[in-house]
Amino acid sequence: MGNRLSKIYTRTGDDGSTGLGDGSRVSKDSARVGAYGTVDEANSAIGVLLAVDLPDDVRTLLTEIQHQMFDLGGELCIPGHAAIEDADITRLEQQLDHYNDPLPALKNFILPAGGEAAARCHLARTIVRRAERECVTLSHHDAVRPQAIRYLNRLSDLLFVLARVLARRDGHGEVLWDSARRRPQA
Repeated sequence: MGNRLSKIYTRTGDDGSTGLGDGSRVSKDSARVGAYGTVDEANSAIGVLLAVDLPDDVRTLLTEIQHQMFDLGGELCIPGHAAIEDADITRLEQQLDHYNDPLPALKNFILPAGGEAAARCHLARTIVRRAERECVTLSHHDAVRPQAIRYLNRLSDLLFVLARVLARRDGHGEVLWDSARRRPQA
């Protein structure tokens, strides 16, 4: 294991800067810090999802994803570092197919609801989408490996499918968006 923190506060960030994994210092509001900070936030949202009752296979999958998200945060924190590989994305796609295949095809948009576990999953999904957008923003002026962006894109899709699975499992069902609710009555 690397260095251990004996003290949590260092005071080195009191000037609004933070250290990256390569030892360089950047502003705390830099695009890089925003990207890996939002990956950390998404990982925490997955942890909040893990705090409720889940099927064992979903719990195992989400725990593995948390480890990969930590790896991804490290990749973004250390310029030039590679942690997420094509095989990680392929595994997400395989899980997507596994959980999506038995679901009925969507004919309507669904609302981010469907019970506590599903709603927590939707929240994690939206934070992952924001992390993806922030990685794209970072990629406009600094190197971001395409695997990082693709991983986040597939992960948000997987979380959407898992939210559908969890809504059905918990008996709440999916809450369909009622597009006709605002149309004038004839």
